[in-house]
Amino acid sequence: MAGVLEQLFTSPAGQAVATRLGLPEPEVLRRGRELPDGAVAVAALAGSSLAADTLNLLGIESGSVLWDDGDEPPRYAATLGALVVDARGVHRLNQLERLRAVLRPAMRSLEPSGRVVVLADADVDGLEAHAVQQGLDGINRTVGKELRHGATTNLVYVRSGTRPADLASTLSFLLEGRSAFVDGQSWTVGPSRDEPPAVSSRPLDGRLVVVTGAARGIGAQIATVAARDGATVVCVDVPPAGERLAAVANQLHGTAVQLDITSPDAGERITAHVAARYGEQARLHAVVHNAGITRDKLLANTDAARWAQVIEVNLAAQLRMNPVLLDGRPGGLADGGRLVSIASTSGIAGNRGQANYAASKAGVVGLVHAFASELAERGITVNAVAPGFIETEMTAKIPFVQREIFRRTNSLSQGGDPIDVAETIGYFLDPASAGVTGQVIRVCGQNLVGA
Repeated sequence: MAGVLEQLFTSPAGQAVATRLGLPEPEVLRRGRELPDGAVAVAALAGSSLAADTLNLLGIESGSVLWDDGDEPPRYAATLGALVVDARGVHRLNQLERLRAVLRPAMRSLEPSGRVVVLADADVDGLEAHAVQQGLDGINRTVGKELRHGATTNLVYVRSGTRPADLASTLSFLLEGRSAFVDGQSWTVGPSRDEPPAVSSRPLDGRLVVVTGAARGIGAQIATVAARDGATVVCVDVPPAGERLAAVANQLHGTAVQLDITSPDAGERITAHVAARYGEQARLHAVVHNAGITRDKLLANTDAARWAQVIEVNLAAQLRMNPVLLDGRPGGLADGGRLVSIASTSGIAGNRGQANYAASKAGVVGLVHAFASELAERGITVNAVAPGFIETEMTAKIPFVQREIFRRTNSLSQGGDPIDVAETIGYFLDPASAGVTGQVIRVCGQNLVGA
């Protein structure tokens, strides 16, 4: 029956019916390292020049904005590619009116896959200022649910002392198609320990990156994006996936390690491979903890073995491997490196039948928040991506009606692609993202419920 329903809804007649039911064809999203076609307008609400200075550093020409001051908002003469709003210094309730006034004319003027990016202060004093900062988040999330045609909005909280060079990789990521499925989210950027390098299309040239669970799906796409960005990739996966793993590694001109990451010596075997293959002086730029499993059952039906499997693969393995990767041995993680993990919206909002999975992925979030401060002195950043519904071989097995509900219940009315997760991880891996740590970014199209 599921196959019949899917064929019906994907036929021309079925698509017409779906449109009448309020389920139109999803917008084709702009992806890759592509900037908007239209102008990028910049508004400074309280005198900050950080947004304009950062765009100038990126070589992106910025235009002027329109302000609403009447019943009918003014119209932009041409379609707008993006609106960047610098709301740093906005600390009082009456200043929020300026954000409304600059957003209103842009809401119906953005091109398909257009962008709204808001900058705000992360460090504020006083009750009113804290209320305003949270109010900005509420506006951001609401705008994400009102924009159409694949346009997105995101909010970046900026710590004191942040320079244009610290913010450049984030603003570049958000304006480009790499952030296609990141919508209605907020995270924090701060000053890096050292001046970060310039944003580049190949930021990982000459660097080594380990990706676990790399044989297929999201893991293979992460490895592909890292290689595209210049990295030499060490692809890790379980022995039964050895043939597919070798194919991915060969295609990317990397190397393969057949390894069960739950093995007690997993960290030692990875570092030994790196040292043997690339030399005793070789150090990793990044480790991406992508490997994970699901063993879904209602909690009333979940036995100890099913519970332990998920916790072991998704969380405990990382806790065992990280100390080895970080102890300075040959083939380990270098100072100034990157640790990136895969969390999940299930770990943030919970999900029926996934108590074990939600525990493991919420644990990843906790690990990121705690570990980032511990490694800050070494210049190592620790972050995670929390995917929502992503179109993979695994999600293709979900019954059609349930799958279609998962696809549609976000602001972009579609499922994400593995490339969307990989591009966000690529943003974290970038040496220019040195000021981004302790953050969890949801790649979920702005789920409408829970997360």
